[in-house]
Amino acid sequence: MKRIAVITGTRADYGILKSVLKEIEASPKLELSLVAVGMHLSTEFGYTIKEIEKDGFQIDAKIDALHREDTRAAMARSIGRSVIGITDSLERKGPDVLLLLGDRSEMLAGAIAATYMSIPIAHIHGGDISGNVDEPVRHAITKLAHIHFAATKESAERIIKMGEEPWRVHVVGAPGLDLALNTKLPEPREIAKKYRLDLSKPILLVVQHSVVTEMQNAASQIRETLESIVELGYQTVLIYPNADAGGRRMIKVIKEYEKYPFIKTFKSIPHEEYLGLIRLASVMVGNSSSGIIEAPSFKLPVVNIGTRQIGRQRAENIVDVGYSKRDIKKAIQKALFDEKFKGKVKNCKNLYGDGQAGIRIATILSELRISRRLLEKRMTY
Repeated sequence: MKRIAVITGTRADYGILKSVLKEIEASPKLELSLVAVGMHLSTEFGYTIKEIEKDGFQIDAKIDALHREDTRAAMARSIGRSVIGITDSLERKGPDVLLLLGDRSEMLAGAIAATYMSIPIAHIHGGDISGNVDEPVRHAITKLAHIHFAATKESAERIIKMGEEPWRVHVVGAPGLDLALNTKLPEPREIAKKYRLDLSKPILLVVQHSVVTEMQNAASQIRETLESIVELGYQTVLIYPNADAGGRRMIKVIKEYEKYPFIKTFKSIPHEEYLGLIRLASVMVGNSSSGIIEAPSFKLPVVNIGTRQIGRQRAENIVDVGYSKRDIKKAIQKALFDEKFKGKVKNCKNLYGDGQAGIRIATILSELRISRRLLEKRMTY
């Protein structure tokens, strides 16, 4: 059996990875070794490790390397601590492959550790385009990775253009769609009861994170969003941002708006319930990648704010706006009431696959031959 180590650092990446974890566990040729890092171990961000344990996954290593300060330098130090903790974990468990997702700092730390330990790296969602520090970090992980699980054909082509050998690149789709398309989600009435929502009125789902390269504006950016929501007065479910630099500044502002009875805030929400909220919401507001990747499958209009998702492939459910209250408010009203736009959303197609990514990834990993050819990478240009 091949031992596959998987790193998860946030509520978001765990939800995306869940189908992959299940398929690895179900494979007679694979053994799962799960490493939980960062926000999962923080009560400040919901202590989401309990969600992993509730789902029945065994966690082989818990690495508390999260920065406490709300600065870029603190993020960099956190990566250093994560490299040390992940290295110790990989040394103890001796995995055959390390599986990483996307562009988070924990994933970069894992890639650094595995590279120097000669552990093959498999990377999900390489070749995507976005803003923030995410883009260069994602591409750095791609150059360290040995096997690439691209979400779309276009992302696969970018990976090859980066000098990666085509035989290493597989188009598998986005694993975040697996649960969305194949799992029995909580019923709308059940979600509405738990989150105290009136299904006969508009519901806003707000997920807005700090953009590290714009950290100094994080507080004012979320304030503009919240002011637009206050002026509209629609019932709102708001989920705290992640721990990137500037996130805590945003949370401080969010707490000022918890006095409004129609704004309900949560540190974190279980992934199936989050998908249930996407299914019943009237519009999603913020800059989460779930608005780009998962929301089209639910025909949900999305007001995408700012630069965090700039350049990412998208369906016709997106309204892109800047950070001003006026523009955000106008975009929300368009998403709710513009019949022409609502018609486009109703007919939009998801570009990110068919909900079978987990099966494809586990199959490729089970058939992967670990050899000198795999480990010794060569540029193609």
